[in-house]
Amino acid sequence: MSVTRDPGRMPFIEQDVTVKQVSAETWKLLEPLVYEGREQTFRVPTGFLTDFASVPRIFFWLVPSYGTYTKAAVLHDYLLRRNVVSTADGDGIFRRSLRELRVPFFRRWMMWAAVRAHSRLEGITLADFLRWVAVFFPALALLAFPALIVILWLVLFWLIEVVFYFLLKPASRKRVNPPRFMS
Repeated sequence: MSVTRDPGRMPFIEQDVTVKQVSAETWKLLEPLVYEGREQTFRVPTGFLTDFASVPRIFFWLVPSYGTYTKAAVLHDYLLRRNVVSTADGDGIFRRSLRELRVPFFRRWMMWAAVRAHSRLEGITLADFLRWVAVFFPALALLAFPALIVILWLVLFWLIEVVFYFLLKPASRKRVNPPRFMS
């Protein structure tokens, strides 16, 4: 039985994600997150731990770990970590929930291609594989030059931090955190 949804209604019942930071990269849900899918309702329970969108640091400038897509990322974490659905179905629900949250087309398809790549293309259909290729390679070509520029600036910024760290550390009365290239 297919459920007809009001096009103006959002699939997530609650409008806010309420979390508490547990560690530098982990957050705990303080209230449940409920998603009404086409045929099923998924409830991410209070206390579930998430890292929001798992984005490699080098791409934070393009896709931060949280944003319009935060609810979809938390739902995706839950579906896969708790084995609620298969990886392919979880990734499909992720893509659909991104669309329903009105994440822009190019960004949602990049995010979906990345989670499918992370899943090592396990259980993917030929049609999904062709869609993945159609998005991944143009996105890779589009991002290669900006990513290289960002990497160079990150290295330069880190070198500047190292120089100032060693210049200012002897004069500081408080403990100074050393610069880290990757955190």
